[in-house]
Amino acid sequence: MNASAPALHALDLRRRFTHPSGDVEVLRGLELSVHAGELVTVAGRSGSGKSALLALLGGFDSPDSGRVLLAGQPLGDAPPWHTCAVLPQALGLATELTVTENVALPLRLNPGGPRAESEIDARVRELLDGLGVAALADRYPGEVSFGQQQRVALARAVSARPKVLLTDEPTSHLDGGSIPAVLRLLRRCADEGTAVIVATHDEEVHAIADRRVRLADGVLSAV
Repeated sequence: MNASAPALHALDLRRRFTHPSGDVEVLRGLELSVHAGELVTVAGRSGSGKSALLALLGGFDSPDSGRVLLAGQPLGDAPPWHTCAVLPQALGLATELTVTENVALPLRLNPGGPRAESEIDARVRELLDGLGVAALADRYPGEVSFGQQQRVALARAVSARPKVLLTDEPTSHLDGGSIPAVLRLLRRCADEGTAVIVATHDEEVHAIADRRVRLADGVLSAV
């Protein structure tokens, strides 16, 4: 684990949502620091705000107050994939692209990434093989199961070796036989220097973490 400045640092995050029954403050001055090479899991009951937190950390939503820093710099709106990649529960695969094309997309959009088609193809094949979905390479997202789509979306998220990886329930739609491959990939990403944050109910995911925190009443506490 890197003892230098955090790859991701959330400071005093507050987020309130308006409902017909009244406002709900989901995050109340939340603090979180995650270093390069660290895998942190976030536990918490459904509705505790885990997905809301990841949306703020990934730049898909803005806090009512507080801020998020990536490598010491203020977070912009939806940073590029090689800086901060996200695996949301709504997977967002491009339906008009094949599995291979979806996974390759962040590599093609990364100006500092591999330029040769052979390098891109090799990286995509490596990820699809490792996640057990290589046979689906030429299919479209609508032609595979949701659990298979989830693994493809994870491959897409990690393909450009992002500095920060945010994943929301990455094993929620997988059968038991598919989970070990996902755990190996998440652990490998951290071991190779990515700061990995995983919101999950899955004890198997928590078991591979360097650190586990719990979100309750809008704040994080160590577990």
